Amino acid sequence: MSVNNKHLATILLGAAAAFGAYKYSNMSEEEKQKLKDSLKAKFNKLKDEAEGSADTAKNYFSDLKTKAGEMLKEHFPGAEKSFHDMFGGDEKTETPSTTGGTTSHTPNTTPQV
Repeated sequence: MSVNNKHLATILLGAAAAFGAYKYSNMSEEEKQKLKDSLKAKFNKLKDEAEGSADTAKNYFSDLKTKAGEMLKEHFPGAEKSFHDMFGGDEKTETPSTTGGTTSHTPNTTPQV
C-alpha cells in the first residue's frame, strides 16, 4: 500500500492540531484570553475585508457591464438593433381579441428553430 499526498497532508494536519491542542492546554488563563482576543480581532478584520471585497466586486462588474455596452455601441452602432431583432424584445405575438372573435396580428421577427 502506497502513501500518497493526501495521506501525508492528513498526517501533518493531525500532528499540527495535536501540537496546537497541547500548547493551548499548557497556557495560563491570561495567555488563553490574549490568544482568543487576537484571533477574534484577526477574524473580524478578515470578515470586514471580505465584505468590502464583495461590494467592490459588485461595483467593478457593474462598471464593466456599462463600459462593455458603451464600447459595443461605439464600435458596432447597429449591434443593439441587431440584438433586439435577433432575441426579440417587447414585441406582441398573436393574441385573441375579446371583441368579435378576431385576432390581432403583429409580426413576430424572432427566428424559429
